[in-house]
Amino acid sequence: MPKREGYAAGIAPGMQLTDRCLELSVPEVSIYGFTADNTKRPADQQAAFIEACINFAYGVAERGVALLVVGNDNSAVFPDELRRWRSRQGSGMRVNLLCNYSWQWDLDGLKNGGLRSAEVSRLDLIVRWGGGRRLSGFLPVQSVYADFYVVDDYWPAFQPDHFEAALDWYSHQDRTLGG
Repeated sequence: MPKREGYAAGIAPGMQLTDRCLELSVPEVSIYGFTADNTKRPADQQAAFIEACINFAYGVAERGVALLVVGNDNSAVFPDELRRWRSRQGSGMRVNLLCNYSWQWDLDGLKNGGLRSAEVSRLDLIVRWGGGRRLSGFLPVQSVYADFYVVDDYWPAFQPDHFEAALDWYSHQDRTLGG
């Protein structure tokens, strides 16, 4: 499907994945909405992924989670509708939505005393849809010991068994964390 349509089509799978994480009592989930680099895409795509992030944020907040939006909110591209979640709101499972996020922006916070994503916990498992074999700047500090699982299908084609397969694979990993 065209990319513009793909962003909106990704909201329902995001809700489905969130629901499954809630069922499994996953304590924290981090989701890449869009990167600062993504804002170089055509205007119609920008509008589509921004709208999708706004809709996802409101939908996931209704599920009773502790939502935090992480990203450069000093940029004109950052959606005003997401500003209320620049500090964590709610309780329960922690959901971190990265919008207008850049690893450079995040690490530049160290110049002023702290990582800008400091409220995001260390990641154990990263699941990448769409066949990509790179982090694309996704939370570099929190990802340092994460195991990486790739699903070749694109995100809008999400199926629960994709996530279940990732969890099964992860359960068989040797988690020494460098020790």
